[in-house]
Amino acid sequence: MASKTAEYQLKIPSRTDNLELIREFVSKVAQMVGFGKEDIEKIELACDEACTNVIKHAYDTESEKNQLDVLVKVDLDKFTLIVTDHGKGFDPKGLKMPDMKEYMAELKVGGLGIYLIKTLMDEVDYNINPGVKNQVKMVKYLLNQKNSQVVNSGNMHS
Repeated sequence: MASKTAEYQLKIPSRTDNLELIREFVSKVAQMVGFGKEDIEKIELACDEACTNVIKHAYDTESEKNQLDVLVKVDLDKFTLIVTDHGKGFDPKGLKMPDMKEYMAELKVGGLGIYLIKTLMDEVDYNINPGVKNQVKMVKYLLNQKNSQVVNSGNMHS
């Protein structure tokens, strides 16, 4: 039996003033597939952080040719959000997760985008090919697996 996957795509210039449109696009698709308000806000924020990183860091110059692609794939069990750019990329292995106690103690501002994305989404993966195609793939499961495990383990003890 073939799985059913629906795809929704937004191709847009990589500009800060397009972030609201991107958030609205992703939010509407997440709402359409049945996520609750809390999960929709998490998906929106993760997408916003990924797109902000592209806008701030992917391209050296501003140009209408600098594109940002947002692809949402929805199947029976998951919502996959892929943000693609064609800029200079980065090395995700070189990123360190912040020490939040130190971060808060020093009253730092910014630099939490990747941390937030990894915290808000169920899976995050990078496919980086600088100057050609860079992708951040974020997955949110329709059924919260953590809750499912709690329910299942609760049933085992009753």
